[in-house]
Amino acid sequence: MRSTKRLLALILAGVMALALAACGNNGGSSTPAPAPSTPASGSGTPEPAPAPVEQMLKYGTDTWPAGFDPHTISAIAATRVFNQVYETLISFNPDMTYQGLLAESWETPDDTTYIFHLRKGVKFHNGREMTADDVKYSFDRILGNTDAGDIGALGSSASYYGGIDSIEVVDPSTIQFKLKAPNAAFMANLTSSYGAIVPKEVVEANGGSLAAIETMCGTGPFVYKDSVVDNYITLEKNPDYWNAGSPKLDGITYYLMADESTRLAALRTGDINICSLSALNLSEVQNDSSVKVLSYQSNNYTYLGFNLSSPKLQDKNVRQAMSLAVDRDAIIDYVYNGEATVSTFVAPAMGHWVWDAPKESPLYTKNIDEAKKLMEAAGYGENNRMTLTVAAGLLDSIRDTVVVLQQQLKEIYIDIEISNLESGEYVDIWGKMDTPEAGFDAMCGQNGSGTDPNRAVSFFFSSTGNANVWGYNNPRVDELCAQGVATTDEAKREACYLEAQQIVIDECPNLFFASPMEYFFVSAGLEGFAPYAANANDFNNITLK
Repeated sequence: MRSTKRLLALILAGVMALALAACGNNGGSSTPAPAPSTPASGSGTPEPAPAPVEQMLKYGTDTWPAGFDPHTISAIAATRVFNQVYETLISFNPDMTYQGLLAESWETPDDTTYIFHLRKGVKFHNGREMTADDVKYSFDRILGNTDAGDIGALGSSASYYGGIDSIEVVDPSTIQFKLKAPNAAFMANLTSSYGAIVPKEVVEANGGSLAAIETMCGTGPFVYKDSVVDNYITLEKNPDYWNAGSPKLDGITYYLMADESTRLAALRTGDINICSLSALNLSEVQNDSSVKVLSYQSNNYTYLGFNLSSPKLQDKNVRQAMSLAVDRDAIIDYVYNGEATVSTFVAPAMGHWVWDAPKESPLYTKNIDEAKKLMEAAGYGENNRMTLTVAAGLLDSIRDTVVVLQQQLKEIYIDIEISNLESGEYVDIWGKMDTPEAGFDAMCGQNGSGTDPNRAVSFFFSSTGNANVWGYNNPRVDELCAQGVATTDEAKREACYLEAQQIVIDECPNLFFASPMEYFFVSAGLEGFAPYAANANDFNNITLK
């Protein structure tokens, strides 16, 4: 029976491929191999050769990207698309060692000088060869230098690379960065999509902006082809990609399917062959041989971030009371079906950089009596309840998390009004969360700890961190972040970041809940994909059968 179904599927695939070839507007569609010219042994008619499987990855995505500029956008919905188009100088291997991308080698003659030797013959998607001038231009743009377009004040990327003192083009294939001071996080920061290399002429032709989808032009394995807003985005194979033999796919189409049940149904019918789903769906496919599950421990964490310009949240007692009222294990059980770990803003996967708040901080142990005392000391009680408006956006798991919080915080005189936002509105409000203009008291979301503690701590909680949108300011945290990034002594760095974590956890500018496992649900015929935390969207080796 299974072989019969497979034969029917192959025949249907061949019919679909022929139909697509007839309707398509390009000559890249696959065509079936010709049938043998002589009959097969023992048969009076030729056996038709099975049609080749179309090597077009169909990805079911949950959110439409809010923009496509790698220097200003870090939302997952956007990076999963444009990271196929743009590339950085270096990246991480699965063991967290560095691998070259646009740079094939590098050297550090002293602790503030980094020299990168670029691959030769790498082309942008517009056909022009990439050189060291493009690297300099890209980082000048990130840092807000006038000649490259002033986005530095707008993009979180600026705080990643603000320690750069000078950038020198040594020759067309060599670029030198000179830092103002030693920065232990510099190499790790270069792996971020914020450090993508872009072509000057494309930026200038679009008024300094790369926000529109049709402006995407990088050096990566896939090239933008077409899209329909809130429907699909198609990328096609870069025929001039520098890494010979990659990618194996002919292209990727991202289909917007906001609902998890819709994505799972589409996976089963073959309308898509890959999507990301929560752990709640694991039992649904346990006995389904047509679906495989690929998992990895993420560096992400869920949080409730407070607008500290709101008078209701400026008293630390209130924020601490909320932490004491939260049952994080209950959130994990309900939202992630138990497939997550209690977390702070430095996710457990980061190992020795993590301060173990679940064991060390009383604020991580549910204590309703103590929480009520703190609320009452702040002037709130049964007859004087607090109402918080909370923005919940993007992921189903985030919206489910707010529902659990809504129930738990009722126990300590807090009523939550939930607004489920779309991606563009959510990103806009996120940037205003330290002001009354935000219109919200708090925002529930998911962030990433990154690959270096400087990202996890300084980026979000130093007063100069570009992702510190809460208005949080603690001079001691600033001092510790500065010390932690200025030394390459790992023990000293660890001490700095562990102390900073303790301060942030105590002051509760955010509450932190869980670091989930991440799951790709893929069709059984998808091979060559091995996601890991530092690179969960490397599709170069995928093949479809």
